[in-house]
Amino acid sequence: MSAVSVEQKLAKMDNEEKTCSVSNSGGGDGSLDRLLPSVSMGISPRKRTTSQCKSEPPLLLTSKRTIYTAGRPPWYNEHGTQSKEAFVIGLCGGSASGKTTVARKIIEALDVPWVVLLSMDSFYKVLSPEEQIQAARNDYNFDHPDAFDFGLLTHTLRKLKQGKSVKIPVYDFTTHGRQKDWKTVYGASVIIFEGIMSFADKELLKLLDMKIFVETDSDIRLVRRLRRDITERGRDIEGVIKQYNKFVKPAFEQYIEPTMRLADLVVPRGGGNMVAIDLIVQHVHSQLEERELSVRAALASAHQAQPLPQTLSVLESTPQVRGMHTIIRNKETSRDEFIFYSKRLMRLLIERALSFLPSQVHMVQTPQGEDYEGRIFHGKRITGVSILRAGETMEPALRAVCKDVRIGKILIQTNQDTGEPELHYLRLPKDISEDHVVLMDCTVSTGAAAMMAVRVLLDHDVQEDKILLVSLLMAEMGVHSVAYAFPQVKIITTAVDKKVNDVFHIIPGIGNFGDRYFGTDAPPDWSEDDLDEPSY
Repeated sequence: MSAVSVEQKLAKMDNEEKTCSVSNSGGGDGSLDRLLPSVSMGISPRKRTTSQCKSEPPLLLTSKRTIYTAGRPPWYNEHGTQSKEAFVIGLCGGSASGKTTVARKIIEALDVPWVVLLSMDSFYKVLSPEEQIQAARNDYNFDHPDAFDFGLLTHTLRKLKQGKSVKIPVYDFTTHGRQKDWKTVYGASVIIFEGIMSFADKELLKLLDMKIFVETDSDIRLVRRLRRDITERGRDIEGVIKQYNKFVKPAFEQYIEPTMRLADLVVPRGGGNMVAIDLIVQHVHSQLEERELSVRAALASAHQAQPLPQTLSVLESTPQVRGMHTIIRNKETSRDEFIFYSKRLMRLLIERALSFLPSQVHMVQTPQGEDYEGRIFHGKRITGVSILRAGETMEPALRAVCKDVRIGKILIQTNQDTGEPELHYLRLPKDISEDHVVLMDCTVSTGAAAMMAVRVLLDHDVQEDKILLVSLLMAEMGVHSVAYAFPQVKIITTAVDKKVNDVFHIIPGIGNFGDRYFGTDAPPDWSEDDLDEPSY
């Protein structure tokens, strides 16, 4: 799919946002697991009243949210396991040395999607009441290693490097405390980690693939710090100079400057040194190329002639079900009839899927005063997650039978150059890790998109045995791929077709489900893997 069509579809999603039950989770960005926090593409003066985690992938800014138009390629292998860690660049240097400027210049020059800028400023320890008083008098040493929560920092960076979803504290330099709402960050191919003590912890150093020290003249650093603390943090000049002489300068000489010897590269003059930045970018590109994966090709050649897995449940092929398949598979069927009978099948499919949810005995009393031994759902919540766009057509069926269900969305598309699936967008309800998740896609061919969606859920700490993958039509190849990679995921479908042709169309198949349902036209050389639903 072209970039233009991605933008058009996502803009349409924004216009239809009012009908999306994601709002049931509480609404607002703070209640949702975001792919990455939104940022400005410009290189603006550093503002640090609160700590931030920044990223600068290609963006599409809509009226309500930020869309990432360059997709994230697979970060796992055909077994569904982590096989490609993010490349972590550590930036160290004195206070106001220009580390963030260097980081932004690297991001701009890299021109690759899914880059996260992680600031050490986010990981200052929460001050006690006594330390708060010291900080107000400029008598607390923020430039000492003990001021940082290295345990939380190391844990967070390790999870992010492994491709997991992480929550980042937001530190308020005005109150010297952490804000209530933390930032959720997920999906890094490259992590740029910057801070004055980036090289001060042995466990932290082990996570850095490239270490860069930004060297800037001390007088320049002092001028920058004066400007920042006075204009952005509301401090007086006397207090800033007092803190600099008492804490900042001695800390640099004792803790920061000695770590320069650990650096792979020293960058004099900070962000103005484009020669050094070009060398860094070349190295990162070479490392990313070495880590490229080809997942779909591996899926297409695996699991041939294997029996269907026990985790698969296929709707009984009754005359009614067979009749509905006859109608929706017929290329002559009108759009109205296609939609009508697809919806009927979806309702049956969702009802079947919900029967696999855990339940427990529950006694009630009937109006006649008699006891009835029934059953109720035994779990915290049920959440539906649709793989856009075709999976979204199954949401009404889930809402019809599951009251107040929360809904999340994932957009996965095929990269036309590499043929690999790419993650473009996700919006998941808060605390989804505690839920049973119904993952919805209308057709599954090789299983590459479904695998990516399951991997996303696992990275957000959803338990594998709490995921139900539901699809109207699947190919045997897709069933095997998902079941092999994720043996605890329950797979529910209305039919399984045996073959996939050389362009990954399901045979005999159903055609382009999204185009037939929404009334859009596929290009003459359409491939199910080229679709925004996508069925691969």
